[in-house]
Amino acid sequence: MTALDVQHLARRFRTRRGKEVVALDDVSLSAERGEVVGLLGPNGAGKTTLSRILTTLLVPSSGTARVLGFDVVADPEPVRRRTGLVLGGERGLYSRLTARQNLRYWAALQGLASSDARRRTEELIARMGLAERADDRLETFSRGMIQRVHLARALLHRPELIVLDEPTAGMDPNAAAGFRTMVRELRSTGVTILLATHDMAEAQALCTRVALIDRGRLLRIGAPEALLTELGRYHVITAVGVDVATAAHVRALPGVRRAEHDAEGSLRVEAAGAGTPTKVMGLLARSPASHVTMTAPSLSDVYRSVIEDRELAV
Repeated sequence: MTALDVQHLARRFRTRRGKEVVALDDVSLSAERGEVVGLLGPNGAGKTTLSRILTTLLVPSSGTARVLGFDVVADPEPVRRRTGLVLGGERGLYSRLTARQNLRYWAALQGLASSDARRRTEELIARMGLAERADDRLETFSRGMIQRVHLARALLHRPELIVLDEPTAGMDPNAAAGFRTMVRELRSTGVTILLATHDMAEAQALCTRVALIDRGRLLRIGAPEALLTELGRYHVITAVGVDVATAAHVRALPGVRRAEHDAEGSLRVEAAGAGTPTKVMGLLARSPASHVTMTAPSLSDVYRSVIEDRELAV
């Protein structure tokens, strides 16, 4: 059975001033059992809206979404019993309760028997490295520790689909590494995971497929390796201390897909073709440039080629 089947999903709403905003626009995707599908896109792209619809917190304006065979609108209860959601922040947790009290409370809400709730709470406290702070109030926790409590809460009822929205935000490197190990373990047991993240390295390491989403539309979806192949074989060359004239010569070379040069003299070049990287490196070698590096493309480069850069727009 397909774990997740989304067809032509849309979500629209109106602001207080009556303006219509399209949060999702004709999104279709699917996931098999045991897949880890990454959702990549800028803030406001529609990732959280999609996560909320799949876990029955929002109703779509049109289209359908089925989780493990159940329609999220027509059959919300069985969907909720089979899904776990991590949205981050303090939403869904109670800051004046301890970690243990939060987990016991949510276990009861999810219908776990008292003995199973206690056992499951203690298992997850240990698994998330929370044992030393389990009886401290959440208001004393760091953001990364709160994220670990969120993860524990989402796993209490052993969901078959887990939707994670920026799950490692605020985690230190050790905690983030532990999270990645946990994702691999869950996948090995057949759990399906939808992972919304800004961490390209995390997505490339964990995801069987990634979906690039922007302005509510699904722009690309595929295995990371397939997206890299689709992007075309090229190398990324970076350097510092590059003068304007050298940058212009590099930009004019055939096979240079993109050349970004800033006021500080930093240069980033995407060079395709058999001889283009060598020519770029030759130009830089004859210039005052320093710290010249050349690497194969990564998922970050796929993202930059597909998603419009609006961070510095004015």
